[in-house]
Amino acid sequence: MFHVVAGIDDNTERALEQAKAIASLPSAPEEVSVTLVHTFTFKEPETTIDDIEAVDAVRTHLDEQGIEHDTHEGDGEPSEYLVQYATEQDADLICVGGRKRTPAGKALFGSVSQQVLLGADRPVLVSPTP
Repeated sequence: MFHVVAGIDDNTERALEQAKAIASLPSAPEEVSVTLVHTFTFKEPETTIDDIEAVDAVRTHLDEQGIEHDTHEGDGEPSEYLVQYATEQDADLICVGGRKRTPAGKALFGSVSQQVLLGADRPVLVSPTP
């Protein structure tokens, strides 16, 4: 089984592009399983991954495509957490959503996708920007 760890943020459009990219993998749906990971930087005690609309939209899309999936939530800096979790799970691929930013915006605010690309020891798929 080809295991994908997908970092899902709060943007539903971006998350659905990730789901489409995963569904287009050559061995999907038969040989692909996905763990949807949402990392909370500031979390209300009663909030869970099940409250994130983007995660719910991806679940629905993967269900429609017949792709096996589960969820995992974490706390901390998203790129570091995602890379560490993918390593712990021995994932075959990390999938992150692309976002259009100016060079100045990237320099000032950073880019989770860029940090994952630089920090991962396995392949990273950056889905198209909606």
